Amino acid sequence: MGDPIDTTSPQGRFALQVLGAAAELERALIRERSIAGLRAAVAKGKEPGNPGLRRRDPAALEKARQGRETARDELVIAQAQEFLPTVEALRPTAPWDQVVRALKGQGRTRPWDRKPWTPNSLIRAVRRLAAVGLVRQDVLDPAPKRVDSNDLVLMVAGLVRAEPSITLDGIARRLQGMGQRTPRGGLRWSRSSVKNLLDRAKEQGLVRDLGAA
Repeated sequence: MGDPIDTTSPQGRFALQVLGAAAELERALIRERSIAGLRAAVAKGKEPGNPGLRRRDPAALEKARQGRETARDELVIAQAQEFLPTVEALRPTAPWDQVVRALKGQGRTRPWDRKPWTPNSLIRAVRRLAAVGLVRQDVLDPAPKRVDSNDLVLMVAGLVRAEPSITLDGIARRLQGMGQRTPRGGLRWSRSSVKNLLDRAKEQGLVRDLGAA
């Protein structure tokens, strides 16, 4: 966890994915061994579970809470590449609710329960990653206040930066999937509307001329 893994490079992302796969395998093996142990204990007439938890002992409850937090942190780190590129591409330019909508449009869910992200849960997860040096600290900086007319420009820029090879049609599908309305308030995005926003993003220096088509 303390190794200087640069997630902005292909080598760093590869290293993180390998570590994540190893962590998932280890947790699966632990789960199998735990289930086998519980079955053996029940077969011997023993009552499964933590005696302290059954008694609602405060120390045992606190230890269990810390264990859940640790397990959650391990899953966040192991599967960071599912959501981290989008977060780093959009933050801190875009507010957290926009990042959550972007992740929802990509079909990304929380690693520990596979439920949709919320701004608060995403912030906590990113803070865990920042604590071990896996994400830039400025990602947690407050988003600047901007006029609403520029929000879509920021979102298109974030999508392009997260996926440089994305096409205009791909951006339109992502925006529709996130429930974003067009500048005129419509629900269906056209290539021309996306191109206009992308041109504005290039003019503002938010993205390079990637030639999306």
